[in-house]
Amino acid sequence: MENKYLILSDIHGNVSAFDAVLKECRNECFAGVILLGDCIDYGMRSNEIIQKLIKLEETNWKDRYMVNIWGNHEKLVIDKDLDRLSSERGRAMARYTARQLMTQSMDYIRTEMNQNGIQEFKIGSLQCLAVHGSLEDYYWKSIEPGNLRGEYSSYDMVFSGHSHYSHCFTCFYPINYPEMRNKKAVTFINPGSVGQPRNQNPCAQYAVLSLPSRRVDLRAVKYDVACEQNLFPDEIDVFYKTRLTRGV
Repeated sequence: MENKYLILSDIHGNVSAFDAVLKECRNECFAGVILLGDCIDYGMRSNEIIQKLIKLEETNWKDRYMVNIWGNHEKLVIDKDLDRLSSERGRAMARYTARQLMTQSMDYIRTEMNQNGIQEFKIGSLQCLAVHGSLEDYYWKSIEPGNLRGEYSSYDMVFSGHSHYSHCFTCFYPINYPEMRNKKAVTFINPGSVGQPRNQNPCAQYAVLSLPSRRVDLRAVKYDVACEQNLFPDEIDVFYKTRLTRGV
């Protein structure tokens, strides 16, 4: 009997993309849900995404949230420290989002999400780590296949986001355990971005983990990109809506 776990990251205020993901997996039963941060900003419907998360908590996902951590964009709107952003258009976007967020949305970010950007947890006997970025920098530096940015040998599975690039790979750490050929396997999973993919695939992206087989499905589903693009006001740099067309 397999248990499935839904892994989501970087929704970024994109309701059409989030709805497409929920519709695609509506007939699946999940033992747990792992949210890796950046639910807000870049997209125009951050409040609506948070409302949907609240509604799901009250119904379908009640008691299923295993992880719900801050990403760098939740941290931005609370701390208002915009210096880490690489461009003025990014800072203008963050200020716009902060102005739009309702009190209920701010309260949810402050009280219902894990502000640390990192969380250790267990799935059965598996020791797991969820981090928006990496151990080098929980918010701003991504785990990449060629650059792990940290030492993860104490974990069995590591879930991360931030890069907007999906991946699933295994790293083998040397240990003194002859029965396992002196190797410790650690699986790294990034589900990609639901609302702002950057891997040249404009579809909404997410992942499903099945246990005990440890099968990981990196999924992508089409959504109404034009619907979201039409919501951007003129004051927001056109870059943020045009990138959605090609997923860059």
